[in-house]
Amino acid sequence: MTFETTRAILAWCTTINLIILLVWFVFYAVARDWAYRLHSKWFKLSENQFNVIHYCGIALFKIGFILFNLVPYLAMHIVG
Repeated sequence: MTFETTRAILAWCTTINLIILLVWFVFYAVARDWAYRLHSKWFKLSENQFNVIHYCGIALFKIGFILFNLVPYLAMHIVG
């Protein structure tokens, strides 16, 4: 795999993961009550637990996205 191909793959991974992160955030911001009602039927969750799960999930996804997609892409972009 060439340098340019790897950089292009990282660029697409970064774009796709950013879209996933934004969709998750917008869905959580807009439809949080509906999602909580739906999930509370399946699982015994308090509203606080539901909020913490989503907040931590978004944070972990964002950290992974930055560390494994964005930083390598930027490094490759700087180098070559």
